[in-house]
Amino acid sequence: MSDSIPRPVTVPGVMDRVIARWTTLGPSAREFATPPDPRSFGSFAKGRQLMAGNFMFAGALVEDSSGEIWSLATTDAAFEAEVQGFTWLDDLSAVADLRARELAQRWITGWIRRHGSGTGPGWTPDLTGRRLIRMIHHADFALQTQDETARRAYMRSLSHQTRFLSRRWTSAAPGLPRFEALCALVCAALILSPAPARAAGAIRALEKECADRIDDTGGIVSRNPEELLEIFTLLTWTHAALGDAGRAPSVPVSDAIARIAPTLRTLRHADGGLARFHGGGRGIEGQLDHALANCGIKHRHSDGLSMGYARLSGGRTSVIIDAAPPAEDDAGALIAHASTLAFELTSGRRPVVVNCGSGISFGIDWHRAGRATPSHSTLCLQGQSSARLGTKGRGRFEPLIDGPEHVPVRMTRADDGLRFQAGHDGYMPLTGLTHARTLELTSDGRAMAGEDLLIAIEDDHKRRFDSYTNLSKPGGIPFQIRFHLHPDVEAQLDLGGVAVSLALKSGELWVFRHDGSGELRLEPSVFLEKNRLKPRATTQIVLSSLAKDHATRVRWSLSKAQDTPVSIRDLNRDGMDVAL
Repeated sequence: MSDSIPRPVTVPGVMDRVIARWTTLGPSAREFATPPDPRSFGSFAKGRQLMAGNFMFAGALVEDSSGEIWSLATTDAAFEAEVQGFTWLDDLSAVADLRARELAQRWITGWIRRHGSGTGPGWTPDLTGRRLIRMIHHADFALQTQDETARRAYMRSLSHQTRFLSRRWTSAAPGLPRFEALCALVCAALILSPAPARAAGAIRALEKECADRIDDTGGIVSRNPEELLEIFTLLTWTHAALGDAGRAPSVPVSDAIARIAPTLRTLRHADGGLARFHGGGRGIEGQLDHALANCGIKHRHSDGLSMGYARLSGGRTSVIIDAAPPAEDDAGALIAHASTLAFELTSGRRPVVVNCGSGISFGIDWHRAGRATPSHSTLCLQGQSSARLGTKGRGRFEPLIDGPEHVPVRMTRADDGLRFQAGHDGYMPLTGLTHARTLELTSDGRAMAGEDLLIAIEDDHKRRFDSYTNLSKPGGIPFQIRFHLHPDVEAQLDLGGVAVSLALKSGELWVFRHDGSGELRLEPSVFLEKNRLKPRATTQIVLSSLAKDHATRVRWSLSKAQDTPVSIRDLNRDGMDVAL
């Protein structure tokens, strides 16, 4: 499971602390009703880094050769929260050798000794759920070679955490935190022996959460693809746990899985990773494919629209577009990005055009910058975002407000492929202009044609545009169309500055061209991703022009060079998935 989902860091409240202490009293499970399966998995490379004393959590690195995770010199709350969530147990179990097991056993024993009585920062419903489900999944790995005293302490801790969740899951924030708490509670209640009677109540609560938080199309209000994947993974684990316990499948949980799976397939790029929108990353390598394979649902939405995203695909090329307003609910608005009509393009195993991503792990300034429209591959009017950050939020999270209200979308067949047409009114209140974008991808995936249009449609929009330009921008309103490139793409201006060649590590060569109505430049950009200590430098293509009239149009294209084969054996291996 990912540790990159941007969300406010939770700390135990007064009731959390009281109940964490109180629930130490109670019966302890003696054994598991069924053998636990290691369903959660992590990163082998990150596990090796942990074993080397390199502790990287929440974008911060602490080096400690002693390997004592509970004595690290850090006061960062986000770092501590990730440590308390036990995601490191996934990574150590991915290594799975004797030394990794001994380290995991030492850290688990250390946590039980320090915090098992209900103290410390890890006693919140979401962190407890995250920790508990990993302790269950990796129980066989953690308990091998352990003596009876250690085994009893382990089972006693599982029972304690289960009792805590049974009383505190209702205080978890709606969305992923509550799903973490409830799914862990259900799994624990089913597998611990003697099985507590609380399983039935936890299942009913989870069923209600599925009905309330997952819409008819399999989407969630935050529109974060990686968060949807995390919820989907939790639900598939719970569904499997019900089967292992001999229980009948929960129809609401099964239905939620059936709704989400086609949406995730729509949001899956050709390289197997998720589209990176609204704070989400591409997901842990293999997690999406593993979860989809387990659910057995192989189709995606036939109209190419899911959770406010549109998908174009042809040959080995996928294009995913943000085709809806940002989230407006309390939780979603705190992480939403001003990315309406931005797109990402992937060719085979290689991302080409991307969004900068979430800068949450690099501090508040990078987090804000990553949410702004200039950090996305779309049109930006006079350097401003199509939605702006408000001032009232929780901690470093600020709500996105005053964004687009109307985003009409049309998906049709083109002469040789698929056509996407949409527009948004995010810039209309100030300038009277609507941004409309058309993208056409050929059926073989070798070419995409694009058109960006700034237009004042109604008479009052035209008067607003005229008034704004006369008073503030007599020469026209400047705008830029940005195409952020993945760091592995080598870009070079060609043909006297009227085209850009894009060389991929696979050997493919793409060419960007435009109609000459704007100025073409290559500018520095950044690629923001987890498991890195700092942003990666990359490049962006920028088309700049002025909106002088009621309608301003810019046409451009991205296409494979003629001598690029239809199919390439991409044998160039990527580096490790953890870079320090």
